Amino acid sequence: MTFHVERIDHVVLRVNDLPAMVRFYEQALGFNVERRLDRINLVQMRAGASMLDLVLSDAKSAAPNMDHLCFRIEPFDRAAIEARLGPLGVSVGETFQRYGAEGTGPSVYFHDPEGNQIELKGPSA
Repeated sequence: MTFHVERIDHVVLRVNDLPAMVRFYEQALGFNVERRLDRINLVQMRAGASMLDLVLSDAKSAAPNMDHLCFRIEPFDRAAIEARLGPLGVSVGETFQRYGAEGTGPSVYFHDPEGNQIELKGPSA
């Protein structure tokens, strides 16, 4: 028997301020808290068909805990992205065509409040 990967299932970020990071992802990308595991300081957020898990870090660190996290969005509308993120003090990088799981499509990068680089990627051409 064989298997194949269809999409990102979940990504875990170690964070220093759990409530602030939950608020950010709720406001910036519209994620909803699906589950909380208070005994291990974990919040699981629904991100479309995937999950974003935020867990309280054991140690304070200014260094990013990963290179970047990419979320596939539909549709890709730069003005709408800027309108949603701008009020949160987030500046969005230039739009470039980048290769991803579905092929090449438009994408932008930005950073969340703890320095994690996030990519929003639209459909492939």
